Amino acid sequence: MPANTMNEDLKRERQRCSFDPKELTYLLDGGEEKTEERRQREKFFLDDPELSETAPSDYLSHKEKYEHAVKKACIVFKKVQQLQAQGKAGMQNFREVLGGQLGSAILRDGNPLGLHYVMFIPTIMGQGTIEQQAEWISKAWNLEIIGTYAQTELGHGTFIRGLETTATYDPATEEFVLNSPTLTSYKWWPGGLGHTANYAVVVAQLYSQGICHGIHPFIVQLRDEETHLPMPGFENVRIPWNYMLMKNGKVLKDGSYVKSPSSKLTYGTMIFVRVVIVQDAANYLRKAVTIATRYSAVRHQSHIKESAPEPQILDFVTQQHKLFPQLATYFALHYSGAWLWDMYNNVTSELESGELDRLPELHALACCLKAVSAADAAQGIETCRLACGGHGYMSCSSLPITYGLVTAMVTYEGENTVLLLQTARYLMKAWQNCLDGQPLTPSVQYLNSVRRSFGGVYHKSVPWIIASMQRIAAGKIETAHRHMNDKIKRGVNSEDAWNETSIELVAASEAHCKAFIVETYYNSVQQIVPSVSQQLGKALTELCELYAVNTLLKNIGDLLRYSNVTTGDLENLQRWLEELLAAIRPNAVGIVDGFDINDAIIASPLGAYDGNVYERLFAEVSKSPLNAKPVNESFHKYLKPLLKSKM
Repeated sequence: MPANTMNEDLKRERQRCSFDPKELTYLLDGGEEKTEERRQREKFFLDDPELSETAPSDYLSHKEKYEHAVKKACIVFKKVQQLQAQGKAGMQNFREVLGGQLGSAILRDGNPLGLHYVMFIPTIMGQGTIEQQAEWISKAWNLEIIGTYAQTELGHGTFIRGLETTATYDPATEEFVLNSPTLTSYKWWPGGLGHTANYAVVVAQLYSQGICHGIHPFIVQLRDEETHLPMPGFENVRIPWNYMLMKNGKVLKDGSYVKSPSSKLTYGTMIFVRVVIVQDAANYLRKAVTIATRYSAVRHQSHIKESAPEPQILDFVTQQHKLFPQLATYFALHYSGAWLWDMYNNVTSELESGELDRLPELHALACCLKAVSAADAAQGIETCRLACGGHGYMSCSSLPITYGLVTAMVTYEGENTVLLLQTARYLMKAWQNCLDGQPLTPSVQYLNSVRRSFGGVYHKSVPWIIASMQRIAAGKIETAHRHMNDKIKRGVNSEDAWNETSIELVAASEAHCKAFIVETYYNSVQQIVPSVSQQLGKALTELCELYAVNTLLKNIGDLLRYSNVTTGDLENLQRWLEELLAAIRPNAVGIVDGFDINDAIIASPLGAYDGNVYERLFAEVSKSPLNAKPVNESFHKYLKPLLKSKM
């Protein structure tokens, strides 16, 4: 491929853009200095020949993939330590190399040390006493030990109260005795548990003085620190008394149990990971839509007018309708994730001083935002893959593996349906408080105003859409609450009534979350627009409007059910959608350029900055070992004898 060539279509697209993409880059990074720091970090890792791929990982065995991943992980963390020594590294660097875009470029199938930093260390920080933190954090941070988080079992995942592993306190020896007594109690899915980690935070049912006190976290050694040979299995494994993390609930040496101020404090690590998932889901979607948008600007196919040349497929309005809402969804999830991160940090600080008031609201929002962001990002990435036609199905496009990584988010750290039902419990209490005239937390304040008036005449604005989304959410919450109570009045017990109403409860949580995202996105853009150029401000506003309009149009049935909207209003919304697609079209490539994703992170011949799709695709398939020889040995072994057999 000639050096420094640029696809002519992309050249023209970049000339059409109304704003400078660098301005968007600086906005997303937090300033020009932050952008330069990020780029230098990426260069520090991506230019290291030891971290480059000698062959596509698709052609390696499972064993080879693991060994390569361990090797790379060790190199990565040595490099992070180098940055730390230079005063250039913080937790954000670990986030980038573990689960962020940079990490996915270095280790496409995941980092074998990921849970060590994402769950093992945060659990000790959140659940351990000051003394326990002093003993374990420095060892873990310096990789003197490698940990994982062992919660999920073969028979139980999201329902952690049902875990079967037990930890029974023995006051005679001041030890806990851990057991996984059944096949279904075997710890299942923890990353690093198989070969990498030598310690784990194990979640087990605590028994002391003959009483079960529910699930609690314990530190358990898995492998010898020198030989790495496995320790004896989970049958009467004895650990010292102070290996139970006792910042919240604790067992005294005589076996007495001291209850935690709140049972929800045990879930701190999971809330943290759910916050991270919202951010990661947004970033994976950003990568996918960058690939699909650039590809759509380069790819020419079919006709709009028979007499004209084949157009760029990005000129088809149906293609715009596939991709531009994904651009908007990235920003919606990005700003919702930033809001949730700030709330998480604020509530965590309050917990340290014993304030628990905002924990239930944080838990409810983290649950539904994790569920909705994971599901919407997965659907968005699949849409991007479909938008790239047959080329999107190729593994080298990076779209299949990106889709696989994000669909996993739908299940881990709380299966989405279960999380939405947890949010629904909060919403049912909120609606009852609304009926009783009790104060409501900020995220459900809208229930008071909507309960008084379900009206609202259409006008072309995002605030009207927010009000409509809130009316839908309030209507679904009220309906689920009423239907559940009707069942109870007819003699159905409350647990069965909950189960029988669960479809409506999930729908209520989704509607609440979508209304929250639209409002948060709009408020964020309103704050940003005065500080950026008029051109970028207009582009950001159009994307926000597109997200709002598209979200509402996806819920036409609910809109008709819970508001006084007319068919004429719906036609106006459709026209607004089409106007926004046309307005965003000239800026589409500029927007994804503004994401400033390094080609090595894009890792796709469809989405490289230069747009040389076909040259890069040809070069990529040439790497296959299957193409190394003109005749594969299977011809002589199997095909030729078959052809000569005169069947």
